[in-house]
Amino acid sequence: MTIAITPLYAGIIALLFIYLSYRVIIVRRGDRISLGDGERPDMAYRIRAQANCAEYAPLGLILLLMTELQGAPVWVVHLLGLMLVIGRLMHSWAFSQRPHNLKARTYGMMLTLAMITFSAIANIGHALF
Repeated sequence: MTIAITPLYAGIIALLFIYLSYRVIIVRRGDRISLGDGERPDMAYRIRAQANCAEYAPLGLILLLMTELQGAPVWVVHLLGLMLVIGRLMHSWAFSQRPHNLKARTYGMMLTLAMITFSAIANIGHALF
């Protein structure tokens, strides 16, 4: 079986993570912050946006790959992939806004968690039945 869909979403998520990492690195270098946030609130937001992506995206991508490998319809795999990417983009964007955009952050997490939940249940169901 050829894996054709998950690599698209993995690549997009990887580029998002690189961008979020760059946002942290640029401030670290400019302000000479080795560890922590340097007591800068904007740096704390940057660090959390990057870390949140690192925490949720891998699980979502693993579940997306498992869904694709189990032969889910193409439209389902794309829908789940879009949910993950849009959720991660919304969440990351929310962290970059001043004042903080709680609505976008909430919807971003809702999409991400819905994707993880739906794909987890689908994978469990497919494995059992």
